Amino acid sequence: MAEAFFRKYAPDRFNVSSAGTTPSSQLNPIVIEVMKEIGIDMKTQQPKLLSDSMMKNSSKTVNMGCMDKESCPALFVKDVIDWNISDPKEKSLDEVRQIRDKIKLEVQNFIKTLEAKS
Repeated sequence: MAEAFFRKYAPDRFNVSSAGTTPSSQLNPIVIEVMKEIGIDMKTQQPKLLSDSMMKNSSKTVNMGCMDKESCPALFVKDVIDWNISDPKEKSLDEVRQIRDKIKLEVQNFIKTLEAKS
């Protein structure tokens, strides 16, 4: 969701890639549904595995919240921004909507911060 919001709201000069330490094989259908409700089609997005290259080549790293403390990106990357947002896995439709709205707000605030620094 964060990547989709970033692509929608950020200027083209910023690049984004979203990945996880233990990504699912497919997107959560409820996530696809709640994003479609607000006009964002995520059907073509695929979960990606976080790589060393992604971490090394990133100027900013945002952590949504660590479910697995042993593989948390904050252990490997300095100056990680942690939004502490719940994983939508196994959450109800209304809970995923709340997660979506929180992510949208965090992404919009993050973009403002990036624009102010550039």
